[in-house]
Amino acid sequence: MITTIIFDIGNVLADFSWKEHYESFGYDEEMVERIAKATVKNPVWNEYDRGVMTTEEIVQAFVESDPEIEQDILKVLRDLGAMVKRNDYAIPWLQELKGKGYRVLYLSNFSEKAETDCAHALDFIPYMDGGILSYQEKVIKPMPEIYQLLIDRYGLKPEECVFMDDTPVNLEGAEKFGIHTIHFHDQKQAIAKLRQLGVDA
Repeated sequence: MITTIIFDIGNVLADFSWKEHYESFGYDEEMVERIAKATVKNPVWNEYDRGVMTTEEIVQAFVESDPEIEQDILKVLRDLGAMVKRNDYAIPWLQELKGKGYRVLYLSNFSEKAETDCAHALDFIPYMDGGILSYQEKVIKPMPEIYQLLIDRYGLKPEECVFMDDTPVNLEGAEKFGIHTIHFHDQKQAIAKLRQLGVDA
């Protein structure tokens, strides 16, 4: 029986609309892709998520990866909050699940800057029963330590948990601990899969 539902934040409860954000500055598709490659698609982003690099260090790493567009990179990063939008269904869905007796937690590779700058989009967090943000622990999905930490901290029985994430490799990490998983595409699809697991979603 499922008693605990664990949510990734990005692209599950909140939408990281980097492409839409970058396009809002009037960049064409080629430039959008170039800036994304230097920033959100840059492998060093994971080090930022883990809290290994400071904001200044990560920005410098982005600029160094493509110095010709330094001003463009700085411009789009100045308003990171505009990249993140809370999905309208987040709070009602969490309230509904909690009202039915489920425990709801989060497990997210979420950077400190994002948490600070995007607070307006993350107002669903107080409706949850806790969770882990990777930068606070300096460990990141899909590293095994982050799943073990969540299990230990909240006294979870993995077989009674389901984890929803939009990234398959993160789900594979959870499955190794015996946690049920759902590859999240949209709320309707996720609800159907939750019901298959016996969740009154």
